[in-house]
Amino acid sequence: MIEFRAELHVHTVLSPCAGRDMLPEAIVEAAFFNEINLIAITDHNAGYNAGPVMKVGRSQGLMVLPGMELETEEEIHSICLFDTLAQLRALQKIVDEKLPYFPNNEEFFGPQWVVDEKGKIIRTEKRQLLFPVQISIQDACRIVTDLGGLFIPAHVNREAYGLLARLGTVPPDLDVQILEIDRRITKEAFFKRFPELAGYRLIQSGDVHYLDGFLGANLFSAKNTSLKAIKEAILNNC
Repeated sequence: MIEFRAELHVHTVLSPCAGRDMLPEAIVEAAFFNEINLIAITDHNAGYNAGPVMKVGRSQGLMVLPGMELETEEEIHSICLFDTLAQLRALQKIVDEKLPYFPNNEEFFGPQWVVDEKGKIIRTEKRQLLFPVQISIQDACRIVTDLGGLFIPAHVNREAYGLLARLGTVPPDLDVQILEIDRRITKEAFFKRFPELAGYRLIQSGDVHYLDGFLGANLFSAKNTSLKAIKEAILNNC
C-alpha cells in the first residue's frame, strides 16, 4: 500500500487568478515543503501546464495527476482528473470547441501563461479561460468518465461556482460519488448542514492559487498509483 497526503486542486500561471510564481518547480517544492506527495494540476478550462509540472514531479519523486477545473454551462466548477496527458488532451479538444471565445483582458483578469518545466513562458493564452463551457454538468461528467477520468464537483459548499448554491442539491442523474469541500468547512460541519448528502465521500481542497495555499488534508492508502486505485482509496478512506 502507498500512503498519500494529497492536494487535488492546484492551479498554475495558466489560470489568470493564480499567483505569477505558480510555476512547475515552485509548485513541486511547495508540495514537498507541506509534506504532500500527490497533487493534481487543475487550471481553469485548460490543461496545457499539466505536462511540465508532471515532468518536474517525476524528476523529484512527486506524483502529479493531469487535470482541469472545468466550468460547466450552469457556472459550476468541477475537477476532472486523469491518468495520462492523452486523456486530458482529449477533454481539452472538446472544451476548446465548447468554450466561447472572448479575448482575455490581462489588466483586469491577469495573464494566462503556458510555460515549460523551467517556468519559461512559451506563449500567452489569448482566450479568456474564466467563462462557462457550453456543456451541462451531466454531460461533462459523462465525457470525463468515458475518457477514463474522475469527475468531482468542486468546492460544493461555496456560493461562487459551487454545485449546491447553483442547483440546490446533487442531481440524481449526476453520476458522482465524491464531492470536494473547501478549506473553510469541516466534513462534520458539512454533513450537519447537508445531512441528505451523507452517502457521498468528501475530499477537502486548498484550491491552491498561491504557493502558501497548500492544504494537504486528504490522507489515504492506495494499492498503486493509478487513478482507479486512488478513487477506490478515497471511497474507502475519505
